[in-house]
Amino acid sequence: MLVKETMTEKTPDLIGASVPRLDSHEKVTGAAQFTDDLQFGPGLLYARIKRSPHPHALIKSIDISRAKALPGVKAVVTGEDFPGFIGLYLKDRYIFARDRVRYVGEAVAGVAAISEAVAEKAVELIKIEYELLEPVLDPEFGASPEAPLIHPDLGNYEVVPFIFPRPGTNISNHFKIRKGDPDSAWSQCAAIVEHKYHIPHVQHVPLEPHVAVAKMDEQGKITLWSSSQSPFAQRNLIAKSLGISQSDMRVIAPYVGGGFGCKAGVSMEALAVAIAMKTKGRPVKLLLTREEEFYTAFVRQGLVSKIKIGCDAQGKLLAMENTMYWDGGASTEYGVNITRAGGYSSSGPYEIPNVKTDSMCVYTNHPVGGAMRGFGMPELHAGLEQCIDELAREIKLDPVQFRRLNCLKTGSIVVTGSKMHPTGLPECIDKVAEAIRWEHKAPASSPTKRRGKGIALMWKAPAMPPNPGSSAVIELNEDGTVTLAVGGQEIGQGTFTVMAQMAAATLGVPYEWIRIAGPVDTQYSPYEWQTVASRLTWSMGNAVVNAARDAREQILNVVAQAWNEQPEDLDIINGEVVSFKSEETISLKDIVIYGLPKPNASGWIGGPIVGRGNFMPTYVTGLDFETGQGERAVVHYTTGAQAVELEVDLETGKIEILRAAAAFDLGKAINPELAKAQVEGGFVQGMSTALFESLQFKGGVLQNPSFVDYRIATSADAPPQIDSILVEVPQDDGPFGARGVGEHPMVPTIPAIANAIYDAIGIRVGSPPFTAEKVYLAMVEAGALGP
Repeated sequence: MLVKETMTEKTPDLIGASVPRLDSHEKVTGAAQFTDDLQFGPGLLYARIKRSPHPHALIKSIDISRAKALPGVKAVVTGEDFPGFIGLYLKDRYIFARDRVRYVGEAVAGVAAISEAVAEKAVELIKIEYELLEPVLDPEFGASPEAPLIHPDLGNYEVVPFIFPRPGTNISNHFKIRKGDPDSAWSQCAAIVEHKYHIPHVQHVPLEPHVAVAKMDEQGKITLWSSSQSPFAQRNLIAKSLGISQSDMRVIAPYVGGGFGCKAGVSMEALAVAIAMKTKGRPVKLLLTREEEFYTAFVRQGLVSKIKIGCDAQGKLLAMENTMYWDGGASTEYGVNITRAGGYSSSGPYEIPNVKTDSMCVYTNHPVGGAMRGFGMPELHAGLEQCIDELAREIKLDPVQFRRLNCLKTGSIVVTGSKMHPTGLPECIDKVAEAIRWEHKAPASSPTKRRGKGIALMWKAPAMPPNPGSSAVIELNEDGTVTLAVGGQEIGQGTFTVMAQMAAATLGVPYEWIRIAGPVDTQYSPYEWQTVASRLTWSMGNAVVNAARDAREQILNVVAQAWNEQPEDLDIINGEVVSFKSEETISLKDIVIYGLPKPNASGWIGGPIVGRGNFMPTYVTGLDFETGQGERAVVHYTTGAQAVELEVDLETGKIEILRAAAAFDLGKAINPELAKAQVEGGFVQGMSTALFESLQFKGGVLQNPSFVDYRIATSADAPPQIDSILVEVPQDDGPFGARGVGEHPMVPTIPAIANAIYDAIGIRVGSPPFTAEKVYLAMVEAGALGP
């Protein structure tokens, strides 16, 4: 008799294997890119947008008559044509501005014409009269009673139940934590550190700018082709805003040329749809220029944070106060949930018995803040982890030892009052300290340089509603190959590869047999909430595994009936059904479509195999509005640690990262090489925000909307060595124990570098970016350069 253990050895272990990426078009069926206008025919129209030149003003009048009369112009639209609100968590903005403009670059009117040149000319001919209003350009001031209101109708907006606006103010969400008694705890502290940090806006700068093509057919049905992380969310939000059925709104989303969060939700895509509704039967293409990309699509929110934290003489953390003013910009329809995530993560990955947090999303007259890799956690940790380092030094404890003492461990009570699930954070600390050779102090490479090391921890949960769903469909083909349909998006992170691995391992077929159906199309693809929050490996992965199990069960039931055996005596290995009882085998080929004959030619059983699976978390609970305490605030946390070694040039202030080490507990690495690539890429992107990136505003006007003045890291800036370390403490509800790790490597980088700079020169430079100029001037001011 065959034994299951022996047969299983014939199937390669696909989980934890670094199989080749599923990037080729041969493996992603139908994934042709729309790279030119030929796909949409000679009737394609080009859209351009008339934008506000003011940060805050009333719209007194709009004259579109000259633009409409221009030859070649097919449509001119304004906010009067589209009165519906749009927004993910808080419906607080129009597709085109109506009564007032709230930031420089806000869309006021749109044009569709036979060429971009004609459209640009028509935009110039639109005349708008404004009445200027006082802008709000600082979130701390914006939260005060003295600030002018940016959204007087805040109290009338539709909002989800876990977001708490304060009508009559500029605060669109106020999330509170009240844990223990911080006021009484301060007197017990042997050391207290208190600081204020300003974290600037940054831009995602994807290689591919935002682009969308929309068309309304003669029956009134709309198709949108967009570079999108959120095709299903776009379908839902745009349809609701326009007052049409979701079944009449179709979104097709091919491969995305870089997202990092800026292509989540809806930013410019609704503009193309709105204009196309006025050019029925003709598609309309809207492509943002690189300059527009910097300030008219989502930006990462700015943050002003005030942190006070104290510990006892042994180094045990006792109390924290954390007040955060998030610069949400002119619309906070997405940013309100960043504020919420900042609130329920406000303690950092530490067990602190007494915590007071006020996390406030504040309207300002800056560009709209949206999702970016890390979803508020890089900004939050930037200051908090510097305070942790300072506190350790105040009581003369090594920063690594201090973090080992206070970090969250399995069973710790987190800031929202629930218990921490199993976590490998202590192991992450030990591994990065070992990798960076924390105890070894190497000399600088020259007398004019100083060398230092820094460490920072992080935690991040998938920031999302309590019930976002995933689904998957598996269809088997005549030759036994498998077509896997998912609604999540490939944005370079390798999710199609990982889904194929999970499907193959669960079903029992070779990885090479899996094909991903694409592009993602809301008319045919199974539902997926959004490709955000580092949730696909966990959530969509569960749906894929459930679909594969469903298909597998159908196959085994058919074969068991045909062979007169029990399904539990059968298995699928390398694409063949095997019996451990009778030792019979049969290939999946043909039987998964045509079925099998019954004994004695008495008929047939089976038929085309289609597996279906879905997943939705059902256990996330609400939190008390006044205290932020509750049974389970989030589905899980991914934790990690990062350390860097760097040199500071005393003559120029330039920072050179010599080495980095990063360890993250991702539950189970489905594809270790892809996971390590995420760790490396996340570090470099985090390093870029630490050393170079900042959107510079003056009077609400962006001063550096180009790569000439907005510096990002390149391969030349990356350290020669990045140690990517994967820790695996399984997630109880994760597929194969996995949870996400896509965003997390960017979270601790700013404070790790800041702490290393301090270790090198004994100076806190303050808020990022830590440019050479800023570091040099800080040394001059501190008298660190001598006479």
